Amino acid sequence: MDHLGLTVSDLNSSKAFFTDVLGFKVLGNDPTYPAYFLSNKKTTITLWRIKNNEKRVEFNRAKNVGLHHLALSVKSIEKLSRLHKHLKMQNNNTIEFAPENLGKGPAQHMMIREPSGNRIEFIARPI
Repeated sequence: MDHLGLTVSDLNSSKAFFTDVLGFKVLGNDPTYPAYFLSNKKTTITLWRIKNNEKRVEFNRAKNVGLHHLALSVKSIEKLSRLHKHLKMQNNNTIEFAPENLGKGPAQHMMIREPSGNRIEFIARPI
């Protein structure tokens, strides 16, 4: 995969979430689009603002074709737990579920929604 593009309703809040909370760096932006291009050295994400926020249709993962969620790797279960605690203290996301076993384990995952509502899964797969 080269990059993933996400349409967002609040470009600045979503950019702040990815940079301030998740540690992504801004590679660039295009104010005419408008969009931000972000990277964490493993994954590149393009965030672009929806054209007409008043007419937006919220994504329903059970009824729409499209991105179900973005899954990002976390190095360890301990770091996943720390990330969960950090995200609980933020007011710009919604936690769908806290870290739990993925299937029978030992991998664990959690799911959130970033400020514009896109679903992000964080997953730790112990070696």
